[in-house]
This record gives sequence, C-alpha cells and structure tokens, in this order.
Amino acid sequence: MTTNDEAFARAQRATPGGVNSPVRAYRSVGGTPRAIVAARGAYVTDVEGREYVDLVASWGPAILGHAHPSVVAAVQAAAARGLSFGASTPAETELAELVEHRVSLPGADGPRRPVERLRLVSTGTEATMTAIRLARGATGRDLLVKFAGHYHGHSDGLLAESGSGVATLALPGSAGVPAPIAAQTIVVPYNDAAALERLFAERGAEIAGVIVEAAAANMGVVPPAPGFHALIRRLTRQHGALMISDEVLTGFRVAPAGYWGHAAESWDPDLFTFGKVVGGGMPLAALGGRADVMELLAPLGPVYQAGTLSGNPVAVAAGLATLQNADAAVYERLDAVAAIVSAETSEALSAAGVAHTVQRAGNLFSFAFRESAPRDYDEVRDQEAFRYRAFFHAMLDAGVSLPPSVFEAWFVTAAHDDAAVARILDALPAAARAAAAATPAA
Repeated sequence: MTTNDEAFARAQRATPGGVNSPVRAYRSVGGTPRAIVAARGAYVTDVEGREYVDLVASWGPAILGHAHPSVVAAVQAAAARGLSFGASTPAETELAELVEHRVSLPGADGPRRPVERLRLVSTGTEATMTAIRLARGATGRDLLVKFAGHYHGHSDGLLAESGSGVATLALPGSAGVPAPIAAQTIVVPYNDAAALERLFAERGAEIAGVIVEAAAANMGVVPPAPGFHALIRRLTRQHGALMISDEVLTGFRVAPAGYWGHAAESWDPDLFTFGKVVGGGMPLAALGGRADVMELLAPLGPVYQAGTLSGNPVAVAAGLATLQNADAAVYERLDAVAAIVSAETSEALSAAGVAHTVQRAGNLFSFAFRESAPRDYDEVRDQEAFRYRAFFHAMLDAGVSLPPSVFEAWFVTAAHDDAAVARILDALPAAARAAAAATPAA
C-alpha cells in the first residue's frame, strides 16, 4: 500500500512543490498532505484507505456531496456522447438560462434579473479576468479597484494584497508581474467606506471598475459591512465605472441566487462572476450581467474572449445536474449543518479557553483566533494563526478534513448527515485543547 508520505515524495519529484495548487501543500499547517483517491457523499478517502469527513468539499462545488448519483449519471451520459466538440451545444444555452433565472428576486415591477446574458469559460480566474477586460472596454479606462485580502484568481493585475493561497504563503503578490500592470490596480482596505469615497473623489474619472467578493471568503470569511456594497454601487454609477461582484465562491452556495440573493440590502452589480458550484466540480465558470455590457464581447463587440474548452459539454452536464438538484431542501440542510458545526466548534474552543470569533456569510464560515471579529485584511492577519495548525492536525487525526489554512472558508454539503456531523462534533473537544496548548513555535 502506498502511504501519503510516499505519494507526496513522488509528487515532489514530478510537480513543483508536489502540488498543482499551492494551498494543497499544507505549508500553512505543516505535515504531509493527504493524497485523495476517492470521495463519496460527505467523505473523502486517502491512498492509505483512511476515510475523513470532508469540510473542504472541493473548495465549494460539492454542494450536493461528492459523487452525487444524478451528477455522475449526467457526466457519464455526456462523456459517452463525446468529450469536446469545439462547437456550441443546446446544453450551454440551457445552463445560461438556468443561471439567468436563478439570479433573480421579486420586484415591484416584476422580477429583478441582473444577469441578462452569460458567457461560459473554464475557470474562475478566466471569468474575473474577462470581466475586468470588459469593464475596461466598456468605459475606455484603465484603472481597476480591488480590496485588500480579496482573491479573484491569479491573473497578473489581481494578485496585489490577495487572500487565499497568497495569504497562506505570506506573499505580498507574485514575482513575474510587471510593475506597469500592477500599477493599473488600486488596492483599498475592505469595508473602509471613507477610503473608497476619497479614491473616487480623487480619481473617479480614471476608474474602469471595482471588483469585490460578494462576501470575502479567501481571507477567512469576512462579510461586507452594512451598506458597503450599496456604496460601491452608488460610487461606480455616479462616476461611470462598472461594479463587478465576484461570486465564484458564494454563487449558488449560500443561497439559490448566491450572496446577491441572500444579502438583506439591494444592490445590482453590472457584472457577476461565477465558478465552483456552477460547474458541479468540473472545470467551468462564467461571467454574466447586463445585456448592453455583455454584448460588447466578441463576436458582437470589440472585447475579445475565446476558449477552446469553454462550455465543455461534460462540464456543462455536471453544472446543470448540480443546479437542478440544488433545491430548497439542499439549502435548508446546508444552513442547518453549518449552524451546528460552527456553533459547536465555537463552544469547544470557548470551553478550552481559546480566544476566537466565528465568521459567517450564510452557510460559509471560518474562525479567526482573536478576541474581536476582523473587518479587513490587516485585522484578519492579526490573529494567533498558529493555533489553527494544532487544531487542524488534531481534527485530521480524528478523521475530519478541514481546509489546510486559517485563511479559508469551511464548506459543508447536503450529504453531511447526522452520522457525519456526529463524527465532527466528537473530534472537537480534543482539537480545541490542542489549539489551547499550541505555541507560536509549535
């Protein structure tokens, strides 16, 4: 039998760092990454045959649980018809119509449907990159505004003060990004209304767009302050810029219409980006928004975007089956499990005397090891992150797989039944005691 140590050593000889995405390397928490060979329902299994209750859920898309029978059947049927055609398919249109229908809310004059057109791509990075190009093409301006700690993929202009893997590796950005490209992105503190207003007062005529995570979930979960999205909407409209809401993580996970549909306040961005759930675990993402903006994309307009595998039929089948099965009962279960696990984890940490706050955005949640809830990236980084390392490994030893970084959200699935939840809860007291005993040098 191959061990995890052997699998990782072999991977390191073939792949930079032994991984194809940095956070998988466990650099934040230490130890040997688990090499996963199978997943079903709420569980994943490693090369040693050990099963874990999974709270990563492929970083979000496994909303129904791993290998959901309807999704697997749809993928198998699509694959049997052909893996890729290099041509349009009716299923692409069906998925676009389903997304456009989901992103809607009742209104006084009929449904609000801010997604009037949708373009399918292959990754969230590609979706956000295209949305930004579209904003620049629509406005004829160059400057982009993003928020510190928000992660929008790894394209050159978006890695300044990003969250996710960049935060985990404690990097300010990335080598290889030319200074003139980085200079086209202005980074503003998250949830800082005054800073955003000052920026627009000084440079509003130069700004093409503002991109914002619908709820920050790549520096841990940090929801927007009341009125913050509405302020972005007002300032961008006032100054002729576009608002881009990045729902790659939150879209169709925290609610049927994403965080936009979950939020108590009303704000309609010009563009949305989607990923994760929309592809059901396959490489598929999308951008969508107002028809007049979206129709600036080629072949109708001057903003070019293309992709040989965009709208891949197998990926589209997975996305359709996932969204079609993500009904009210699924969201009810997600919310219930998230509430139980987050509350019980907090109770265990409190019982062990560990200072922490629970960070929530719908059924997404995480924990910050500090006394008060962080509101921005600086406050997120000002925590006793070393405690998470001990907590993580105690949970892993007990058969519960958590995200291998304190800067990531926890993801539950509709397949987390009472038995899976009980295994998580049973592991918490010992893990909380391990966190309490941890030291910075540990």
